[in-house]
Amino acid sequence: MRLLRPSWAGLLRGWHHQHQRHHRRLLLTTSRGSNGEREEQQNSQWSSPGSRSEQLLYAAFWAGGLTLGYHWLTDKKNHVLLEGQKVASEEELEATARLWHVTNRKELPTYRADEVEQHNCAEKRIWVTYGLGVYDVTDFAENHPGGDKILMAAGSAIDPFWAIYQQHNTLEVLELLEGFRIGNLEGLVVTNVDDELGSPWSEEPQRHALLKPASKRPFNAEPPIGLLAEQFYTPNELFYVRNHLPVPVINPEDYELEIEGGAKDKTLTLEGIKALPKHSVTAAIMCGGNRRSEMTKVKAVKGLSWGAGAVGNAKWSGARLCDVLREQGVQPDETKHVIFEGADLDPTSHPYGASIPLAKALDPRGDVILAYEMNDEPLSRDHGFPIRVIVPGTVGARNVKWLTRIVVADKESDSHWQQNDYKGFSPSTDWDTVDFSKSDAIQAMPVTSAICTPQAGARVKVDDDEGHITVRGYAWSGGGRKIVRVDLTNDEGASWHVAELEQEEMPDGRHYGWSLWTARLPVSEAQRKAGDVEIWAKAVDSAYNVQPEKFEHIWNLRGVLANAYHKVKVKII
Repeated sequence: MRLLRPSWAGLLRGWHHQHQRHHRRLLLTTSRGSNGEREEQQNSQWSSPGSRSEQLLYAAFWAGGLTLGYHWLTDKKNHVLLEGQKVASEEELEATARLWHVTNRKELPTYRADEVEQHNCAEKRIWVTYGLGVYDVTDFAENHPGGDKILMAAGSAIDPFWAIYQQHNTLEVLELLEGFRIGNLEGLVVTNVDDELGSPWSEEPQRHALLKPASKRPFNAEPPIGLLAEQFYTPNELFYVRNHLPVPVINPEDYELEIEGGAKDKTLTLEGIKALPKHSVTAAIMCGGNRRSEMTKVKAVKGLSWGAGAVGNAKWSGARLCDVLREQGVQPDETKHVIFEGADLDPTSHPYGASIPLAKALDPRGDVILAYEMNDEPLSRDHGFPIRVIVPGTVGARNVKWLTRIVVADKESDSHWQQNDYKGFSPSTDWDTVDFSKSDAIQAMPVTSAICTPQAGARVKVDDDEGHITVRGYAWSGGGRKIVRVDLTNDEGASWHVAELEQEEMPDGRHYGWSLWTARLPVSEAQRKAGDVEIWAKAVDSAYNVQPEKFEHIWNLRGVLANAYHKVKVKII
């Protein structure tokens, strides 16, 4: 079943207008009164510089504008000016910047960027940076219905948003922001690594400002979870990035792909690959460590602290690997493997490598392709330009980027990432007893799902007279297994509600894309009075595999295959 879904641009405009209406209601409510209170309220609450009410009013404008940062994705030139605000001149703004955002305030403490990054939720306090200032906006986020949108910039800089949207260039907003300042940002963050001559990271590509890094070198980042379920095809610039090594620089005119195996070795150029019949497949790619941060709450693991955003869904286009291998004379053999190597090199000049069974590579229904397009656009450098092998239904680690070599072999790849990583273990296995040679490399991923909205800690309004809240998310299962159901509960399993699915119509066994889902959950009067509700989500695939309930039952020392129920606590208002 396909659902009609609003565009991101429409949603963002809706948020903007909702904020404007809310702000006007605040002004009207505050200005009304009886027995001569109107003038006194106006003078005491709005004329007094720095009053709490004044701060909240202008903070509402600030956060409303911050959410419009997403509008950049669809309408980069739509500069919205909020009604009633005077746009400051360049001279005024420059003077203000010199006084505040480019100057350390000596009476305040100094924080490192990694310290700011830790304050990314209400429980830890919500901090953001602007210029050299560090700001705590927790109280605003907790007291305004739209404040949960700030979570998408929590622990990071708001500068990218304000550089695009001119409504922030007002003295009032800058004065408000300075009222939330708690400290100074230590030093200047180097954002242009091109200046670091001689560094292996000197030619890294530019990334979208909304991607939240799990590590910067190598660069690994995921989009805000609140945006992930808004489009069936993830925009290329917001697709999560998983790099193990520096991003290579490849001249497409010099590109060559070596193929070893069959009757004769062969080398293909980029133009040669593009000359082959073009095939497209919709496939979700998911990092093996997706949702690792939830597993870490049970017990520490080794690995990047991914949230639920290390996944994306795209239309991939290129030549089918089965056609290329058959042209080489490669014959089916259940015991053989296909090794992939990329152009990204470690310090010893060994490439990133991985392998899959030959049976998967030769199966026309396996849809393995040598992709040069992503959502009908050429691959970006972060996503494998010029050629990436796409192995639908398989863990992201086997979808090797910057592909330079394919080998049909009797054994799996001997690379670190095939032999000593991306493997699952018993919850009782620790680093003293682990033996990676005893565990199989992950290929097809298990069934999983995640709640994208509302986000953890969000203030959620009951949206109709019957008392419902709307929940959205994604679900996916590896191996081409179709999602047949997503169940949700907000009473710890006493009752379950089935979500509506949005998914591509494909035969089972080739259902490689994700499914988006929407559910409306009833909220009881008792839950409304209590204020806090925990939402659980679990998906079921076509083999009737279902997510396990608890991370304690699937914990493993590498934090992979983290597919327990997704649970999100929200506040009902």
